[in-house]
Amino acid sequence: MNFKPLGKKILVQLQEVESKTASGIILVDSAKEKPNTAKVLATGTEVNDINVGDTVVFENFRGTDLTLDGVDYLVLDLENVIGIM
Repeated sequence: MNFKPLGKKILVQLQEVESKTASGIILVDSAKEKPNTAKVLATGTEVNDINVGDTVVFENFRGTDLTLDGVDYLVLDLENVIGIM
């Protein structure tokens, strides 16, 4: 992958959502929530507080979907990141 976000943007890869509830009920894909945590793979030049490898929590339904070499990623604006785990 050869992608460098610009400015106040970060490139992330979404983390998998649990396919089972705490009580053991298996969820079908349509019942799963869209994940809102992701691992940071690259940061723009104006991003200071977030590093590659961090896990971030971001606002639901934000970002731009991006597919590179058959792998799905998300590009987020820094203002949509809620925090770092």
